[in-house]
Amino acid sequence: MKIFDRLPPMDHLRSERMSFVQLIIPVESAHRAVSYLGELGLVQFKDLNYDRSPFQRTFVNQVKRCGEMSRKLRFFNDQITKAGMTCSALPALQPGIDLEDLEVQLGEHEAELLEMNSNSEKLRQTYNELLEFKLVLLKAGRFLDSAQNHVVSPDIELEENVYPKERDPEHLSLLEQPEPPSKAGLRFISGIICKSKSMQFERMLFRATRGNMFFNHAPADGHVVDPVSGEMVEKTIFVVFFSGEQAKTKILKICDAFGANCYPVPEDTSKQRQITYEVSSRLSELEATLDAGIRHRNKALSSIGCQLWRWTIMVKKEKAVYDTLNMLNFDVTKKCLVGEGWCPIFSKPQITDALQRATFDSNSQVGIIFHEMDALESPPTYFRTNKFTNAFQEIVDAYGVARYQESNPAVYSVITFPFLFAVMFGDWGHGICLLLGSLILIIREKKLGSRKLDSFMEMAFGGRYVILLMALFSIYCGLIYNEFFSVPFHIFGDSAYKCRDSTCSDAYTAGLVKYRDPYKFGVDPSWRGSRSELPFLNSLKMKMSILFGLTQMNLGIILSYFDAKFYGNSLDIRHQFIPQMIFLNSLFGYLALLIIIKWCTGSQADLYHVMIYMFLSPMDDLGENQLFWGQKFLQIVLLLLAVVAVPWMLFPKPFILKKLHTERFQGRSYGMLGTSEMDLDVEPDSARSRQHHQDFNFSEVFVHQMIHSIEFVLGAVSNTASYLRLWALSLAHSELSTVFYEKILLLAWGYDNIIIRLVGLAVFAFATAFILLMMETLSAFLHALRLHWVEFMNKFYHGDGYKFKPFSFASIVDEED
Repeated sequence: MKIFDRLPPMDHLRSERMSFVQLIIPVESAHRAVSYLGELGLVQFKDLNYDRSPFQRTFVNQVKRCGEMSRKLRFFNDQITKAGMTCSALPALQPGIDLEDLEVQLGEHEAELLEMNSNSEKLRQTYNELLEFKLVLLKAGRFLDSAQNHVVSPDIELEENVYPKERDPEHLSLLEQPEPPSKAGLRFISGIICKSKSMQFERMLFRATRGNMFFNHAPADGHVVDPVSGEMVEKTIFVVFFSGEQAKTKILKICDAFGANCYPVPEDTSKQRQITYEVSSRLSELEATLDAGIRHRNKALSSIGCQLWRWTIMVKKEKAVYDTLNMLNFDVTKKCLVGEGWCPIFSKPQITDALQRATFDSNSQVGIIFHEMDALESPPTYFRTNKFTNAFQEIVDAYGVARYQESNPAVYSVITFPFLFAVMFGDWGHGICLLLGSLILIIREKKLGSRKLDSFMEMAFGGRYVILLMALFSIYCGLIYNEFFSVPFHIFGDSAYKCRDSTCSDAYTAGLVKYRDPYKFGVDPSWRGSRSELPFLNSLKMKMSILFGLTQMNLGIILSYFDAKFYGNSLDIRHQFIPQMIFLNSLFGYLALLIIIKWCTGSQADLYHVMIYMFLSPMDDLGENQLFWGQKFLQIVLLLLAVVAVPWMLFPKPFILKKLHTERFQGRSYGMLGTSEMDLDVEPDSARSRQHHQDFNFSEVFVHQMIHSIEFVLGAVSNTASYLRLWALSLAHSELSTVFYEKILLLAWGYDNIIIRLVGLAVFAFATAFILLMMETLSAFLHALRLHWVEFMNKFYHGDGYKFKPFSFASIVDEED
């Protein structure tokens, strides 16, 4: 292991070193100090008032005020959106404005807007009512003119009456009743009602008046704005003719129940014209008034919109500052606030400088005390990332946040993830398509980063650099596979094969023979379409998958050594790392060795037979399956080592831990060896994290070690087999691409018809884009994700940490309300 000791430290592969600090801040400089720390964004405060409700905290009133201002700002934003306006370029905030002045200013703007909205609503309702009145005047006037032209004398009507004269007048119909001596003759009510209610309205009137009414109606021209709801609806103008005060009362109640608006229409035609003229004049005045009100309101909204974003940011920051101050405690003198939290060690000078500036700017006579403390809980995990590495770190964090100072798989995933994806997706034509898409996202990243994207585009934009590397590696693997939309090309020279018979025209009839040096790079294009294409490519990709898988799993086990060495867990090195390396490489490392030797020597040995009978009959001769001298003896030694490695992983570690625990209680002084297993299920702030060194349960430790050992032994087989998905997905992608090319594009191109060719080209483009470039990309992405999460990271990665979440204004600005 001395060779590993001489390696440089893995500073960039572990999370930042953290420090638990305490701040004692005078009250007069507390707000400014927290604000400066928010601008810095490198301190994660601990809530010292977790046992208090939000309403019992010190600065609850300030938080409520900020919440109320946020409500007003959202109201302004809604009003600007409804008006169809957009904010102009963002100017600088007015100098000297503070929270109190902003609160007063927002209150004035809100009151002004509410008053303008109320007046505008009243004017709009009056305008809509007058518009309805005008429609009723026009339609009802025609009804009345028609009724006057067709009026019948009451004497003639009575002479033609066929009913007996002795009937009760109350049971007579409206036209059968004699005209009373007074002026109370035939009367009418006119109005307007929703078209959907007109049938029910007419039936209800008929039943309520027992048929003693006459209902006339006509549809309004087009949709009408309802004065109450403000919606565009279809309406019907009606005129109800009736007689008697009782009938009028009933009709008015029914109109009110159905939401019908009644308007008075005079019988005199000249009065109708006069009222129509007055209504039209009033409508014109209201239109001018409404337009002027809208202009004035838009002007006010425009002045608000110019500062809205700045005001919103200011209120968000103020609310975040007071929320953070509520996490701090007063000291016994009530003159200082005491806070605790985590910060990276590298940020201490910056934090100290910010606190000194806060003391100076607040004119405080007492400085801020900033010092380090001992912590009982585990520190948070913080990786410094940029726009390139952030997506890879998010992929790892989706599995679990790394334990503090644990090896970071994201560093290796930057290369291994897109490479394993490309092994399954290898086609340099499809890779170029992915490359173009990723370049578009990268070129327009500033423009797209300032927009609110939908879920799919947000995911693609966030992983634009992942897609870029996946595209580049896909082009590389596609060149190795020699596939461009499944079509091979002679890019790197001529083929090393030719037809056995000089008269043959293809490889299906006469076969191929090698006549020159191998093809310079990748798969020889002559393999495409030959009878041995699938056996050759399947053998190549299957063995290649095993080699890649074994390499990545060994990398995971080696990283477990570096973690154990970093944490000082010598037990994990001696009784976990060493037996795991021996077991995995005694079996599958030996298989990888056989694959490489077979490729180098061109042997015809059956590796399936060698591996199976290595377990069933290790003492038998290998015969023609022997690849090198001493192979039989090596197999026996490797098999014995694999058998010995299993109890080596299982038994020593629990008993050594028990012995050390017993010796501690016999009074011997030593430091107890920590192990990664003892901390697996410990939450950072739990009581168990403070007492797990005192509590020791041998049966629990033994069962855990047994589960871990069985999982590794079985996983060594299943994980190696799982890497065969690289071969399966690569074969599926290649064959699917071949089917689309031969059965769609070439088939359509065989017809001497331009329409069929265009249709075939369109179908081929659609299948390539939506199946190969979208569904196959997603499939390969998910399989590469599984290989990293399960087969690679379970060899060393615990993922039971928690993220470093500093108090930062930058993250607050990006949050949605």
